[in-house]
Amino acid sequence: MADLKIPNLNKNSDKFFFKKKLSLRRKSKRKLINESFIMLAFSGLLIYIVYVIPNKLLVFNNLLNNFDKLMVNFLKSIPYFYEIILAIFITFSLILTLVLIFGVFSRLRKVIRRKSRHIEFK
Repeated sequence: MADLKIPNLNKNSDKFFFKKKLSLRRKSKRKLINESFIMLAFSGLLIYIVYVIPNKLLVFNNLLNNFDKLMVNFLKSIPYFYEIILAIFITFSLILTLVLIFGVFSRLRKVIRRKSRHIEFK
């Protein structure tokens, strides 16, 4: 009876899939300082990139006008989407058909080989 292993159904660790992989320890002060300097450098880089962009106010003032032009062009291009999607469908269906036909011939070849080998061994 001592060799009988009964599974423990009350495992709480199964609730958390990555529980053992998470590091629950606190980070060291050195690691926190390194991370803060990296974040500070990255934020400084982003501020510099925004500073270098010319005519920022003009870009914000033209934002609504640009959205309006985008929507007009999108509405003009909707009829062409049908033809594009139809061409993509035809292409993928032909590729899928070729793969299926190749699979059919492959399976038939396996069936024929099995019968011929089976007959040879008799």
